[in-house]
Amino acid sequence: MEKYEVVRGMFHGHDYSLGISGQPQQRLVALADAIDWILKWQEQEAAKATSLDDKKRAHRRFSDAVLELSKAYALASASDKARAVRDEVGFFQAVRAALVKTTATGKMSDRAKSFAVEQLLNQAVANAEIVDILKAAGIKSPDISILSDEFLADIQKLEKKNLALEALKKLLNGEIKSRSRSNVVEARSFSQRLEEAVSRYHANAISTVEMIQELIALAKDIKASAARGEEQGLSPEEVAFYDALAENESAVEAMGSEQLRVIAHELVEQMRGSATVDWQHKATARARMRILVKRILKKYGYPPDLEQEAVQTVLAQAEVMLREVATTAR
Repeated sequence: MEKYEVVRGMFHGHDYSLGISGQPQQRLVALADAIDWILKWQEQEAAKATSLDDKKRAHRRFSDAVLELSKAYALASASDKARAVRDEVGFFQAVRAALVKTTATGKMSDRAKSFAVEQLLNQAVANAEIVDILKAAGIKSPDISILSDEFLADIQKLEKKNLALEALKKLLNGEIKSRSRSNVVEARSFSQRLEEAVSRYHANAISTVEMIQELIALAKDIKASAARGEEQGLSPEEVAFYDALAENESAVEAMGSEQLRVIAHELVEQMRGSATVDWQHKATARARMRILVKRILKKYGYPPDLEQEAVQTVLAQAEVMLREVATTAR
């Protein structure tokens, strides 16, 4: 009951009763309101903190408190007191599940998610509705690859700015994770930009509105990057290798963009020609791939500054590409 009161206290001044007793649509709206309330509460708590570590702890306080409550509830679930607050605990878990699902590094076990869902399933709220912050924010399109200016404008118009921010962050996380399976350098660059923006936001260096603007700018850059290959006459695979080659500034200066495009094209051709379905399970197949890549790079004198890190970046991109080829072949 002590853990329950701690979490309940974080909602002081906010009525979330419809999240427990309302109709399905009312519960979904109440969930969105509760998420927005906690996001604002975390901002206020972080603003009071003086050190960066304390600010980070403030942003984790609700999640940690609900986790502690969940553990205590699991131990006492058969008691009358626990049964009396079962639905509220489930609602708190649903809020936490939605928030944890949107963080850049946050992870939640299937068991923990199931616990949150179990508490509300009997009241006809579907799993996806509980944990999907996009629906709660009123965002209809989950596909960032078709983001239009109108869609981004709609994001800015949402009344619940904190919820809009979290929803947009979730979209970006998903898209960056997807790109990490095809373009190592691009995904790393976008991921770093997102992490830096989140860090500044958590440190109260930028406001919610400014954070949304930064995320929208990142979303537009991600969208624009998809058209780069067409402009340069390169396939998506060639663009990925070009990015890996061009990350070495000395190579760009000494060899020029056209030469790097030639190398990227040959790497893709050779990789596809030597790909085998079981390459990632056999050390010999992977060793052959690495030798092939190094041979091509040596043929063109890459990298001109003999920087080994540049070679490792290209090798990492080769592994990513062949993993995708092997998966497709299956």
